[in-house]
Amino acid sequence: MSSCNNSISQPLIFVLAGIPGLESSHGWFSIPFFLVFVITVLGNTTILCIIQVEKSLHEPMFLLLAMLSVVDLSLVSVIVPRMLGIFWMKAKEISFNACLTQMFFIPSFYVMESGILLAMAFDRFVAIWYPLRYTTILAKNMLVKMALAVMARAVAVLTPVPILAKRLESFQTHIIAYSYCAYMAVVQIACGDISDHIVYGLMVIVASVGFDLFFIILSYGLILHAVFQMPSWEARGKALSTCGSHLCVIALFYSPVVFSVLAQILGYHMAPYLQIIIDNLYFLLPPMVNPLIYGARTKQMREWVLRILHCHGN
Repeated sequence: MSSCNNSISQPLIFVLAGIPGLESSHGWFSIPFFLVFVITVLGNTTILCIIQVEKSLHEPMFLLLAMLSVVDLSLVSVIVPRMLGIFWMKAKEISFNACLTQMFFIPSFYVMESGILLAMAFDRFVAIWYPLRYTTILAKNMLVKMALAVMARAVAVLTPVPILAKRLESFQTHIIAYSYCAYMAVVQIACGDISDHIVYGLMVIVASVGFDLFFIILSYGLILHAVFQMPSWEARGKALSTCGSHLCVIALFYSPVVFSVLAQILGYHMAPYLQIIIDNLYFLLPPMVNPLIYGARTKQMREWVLRILHCHGN
């Protein structure tokens, strides 16, 4: 229950605080966030161009990677420009409707990314369990259905966010102690009983990230079972090497979420500015690192990148 002695009605304009407590360092924080944005855009655009040009990469694993790159570009485009506006131009004001829009799209793209990682785990499962039927099972029409299912799930799970937020009638303040419009950050400055909002927030995590992580772990359990039944260590190593990039991406994507949940369960309370920095990082680091991982670990990608660099060098 949020108590409000001097509440205000639903404001037309919210003020984003950026990173509260570290306002004097916003200029310094802008540098790494800007670099993350540039590297993310260059890396994911390069991945998309290579997949489009190289016909041999028009197979399920790389088409799913292309979907991941599109979602990653969308995610950083929703977060970083607004954040840099706060850091560079003190553009902290955001309209209520713009806040609702950001509140919907940021978690939607995050949930989509989680869904694509689950689809990629399914891709590796099919490749190892049913190698002869791989391209038949994961035909293009199947990939389209998977992409539509990922988008539909995100829309269905996150559509209540702006609707519930719109119903909040009074607030303790119009200042959101965050660098973007996060649903729970807005809920926490609202007056009245917010328990329903907290329950909904937990349900979103369970129905999206929790669901995906469970089935990813299950997929890799079955993959390991199949791999260790192979006759030679060479065959086992080759099979596992095809999963290496995906496992790195999964670890990077889910580790911060698991850490954050465990910290809350164990009652560990971080300083607000540290929590905000970590939240920003687990939205922004995976989109930046994903193309670097696949570029370094995938032979076809590595060859194309070296070819591009060689052309520029000449």
